[in-house]
Amino acid sequence: MPHAFAAPGYLTKQESVPVSGAANLWIRSLLDKQQFHDPNGTALRLGISSAMWPLFGLLWPSGAWLAQRMALHPMVIGQRMLEIGCGLALPSLIGHRRGANMTASDCHPLAGTFLRENLRLNCLAPMSYRHGHWGEQVQAGTDPTLAGRFDVIMGSDILYERDERGALAHFIDQHAAKQCEVWVVDPNRGNRSHFHRNMSLQGFALSQTLLEQPATPEAQAYKGCMLTYRRD
Repeated sequence: MPHAFAAPGYLTKQESVPVSGAANLWIRSLLDKQQFHDPNGTALRLGISSAMWPLFGLLWPSGAWLAQRMALHPMVIGQRMLEIGCGLALPSLIGHRRGANMTASDCHPLAGTFLRENLRLNCLAPMSYRHGHWGEQVQAGTDPTLAGRFDVIMGSDILYERDERGALAHFIDQHAAKQCEVWVVDPNRGNRSHFHRNMSLQGFALSQTLLEQPATPEAQAYKGCMLTYRRD
């Protein structure tokens, strides 16, 4: 059973989270979608509204699918891996625990704080966290800004808008090595077509795997897709 904790301005909970193919992780998350705390307007200046504010701090089914892929991915010495829009960074925590050269990134001002707390809860060494923001950006975050090139880039539920201008694909290209693999878990939000086109313009070829999970007493039904883009 999760336990609730009070933090300045919001409530959190702590629970043991199962990941298929890996040992459970202890995760501190927001108590629910009703939490909000932005007294200085930091999140608002980053373009994060009050309605969007709590989404980073919740566990989402798409993130669990991405974490499962990370749990089964063969470790390659020297391979640099990046999670974008990481939220609670469950896939990054799985990769880091397995010894991957892992960097997590998000634009939310508290994502790094929660990542450091979850590293502590699982007795894991520090890992790299960077502020990463695609699209229109009003202000940089307080964490170091994402830089460099990566061999694998991953994200879950990041196709939440149509993005006709290709900001996300451009952001990925900025941080992708010449030979790169990109994993995106999408819960069928209906915004893939523009992303497919824009990734193709950046030289990426696509393969897709359907993801489907019937409802169980512990979880809701899930339907989505694992999108894998490769540039060789």
